[in-house]
Amino acid sequence: MLFTLTFLTYCVATIFYFVFFASQNKKLRKYARFVLLAAGILHTVTIISRYVATGHTPLTTHHDTVSFFSWSITWAFLSFRWRYEVKNFGTFVITVIMALMVIASLSSNHINQLPPALQSIWLPIHASIAILANGFLAMGFCGGVMYLLQEREIKKKRFGLFYSRLPSLEALDNLNQHCLSIGFPLLTLGIITGSFWAKQAWGSYWHWDPKETWSLITWFLYAALLHLRFTIGWRGKRAAILAIIGFGAVLFTLWGVTYLLPGMHSYVR
Repeated sequence: MLFTLTFLTYCVATIFYFVFFASQNKKLRKYARFVLLAAGILHTVTIISRYVATGHTPLTTHHDTVSFFSWSITWAFLSFRWRYEVKNFGTFVITVIMALMVIASLSSNHINQLPPALQSIWLPIHASIAILANGFLAMGFCGGVMYLLQEREIKKKRFGLFYSRLPSLEALDNLNQHCLSIGFPLLTLGIITGSFWAKQAWGSYWHWDPKETWSLITWFLYAALLHLRFTIGWRGKRAAILAIIGFGAVLFTLWGVTYLLPGMHSYVR
């Protein structure tokens, strides 16, 4: 019931954000933010109740992982909002959050017995850090999409729906860099904690398991983006595209590897 209430609250927030995007009524934006905050609080309570019900950190099933992913994006965005103002950013972020909530709602919420390898203090440490990293990288993805939409309208000189509603290209590029500057260190820490967990569970820090391999590929993509930004000033459209590609790698690591490339992590579903 808590998850259903949370889901419905996100639905209301989504409606407010989309209506605001169309009308640009500032009162609606205020309501949207308030409802999203309420959804984030409800979602926190839902995760805590899930923890009580399962007896362990609820990050081992597809339902719980996707739910926590949407929760991490919600609070990443709300924390971002305390310091920065990016025009209509919330509309794009809530779209990703709502998509994840729909996936979580369609996934089985059955409580499974925790496998021995997952019975470790590293479970909450590694999994929560890794998914929080994905939350900030998801915001970078949203910023990248917004950049390409705005750049396309400016390039073609067709000042339509998006031009007046999106921030400047410079603001969107700065947004991309901000999300990357938080998400990448968290991603790095997630991989490091995962290697310590692997050592404890399987006796070695690294096994070249498909999920480990794709986590490393994802890390290299974002490391390349950071390197190119700070060494040769690689910004703008190319940085936005790489942020989108990087997030595609994040999603493949989260879902594609689990179902298409069986390995030592295949039981985490």
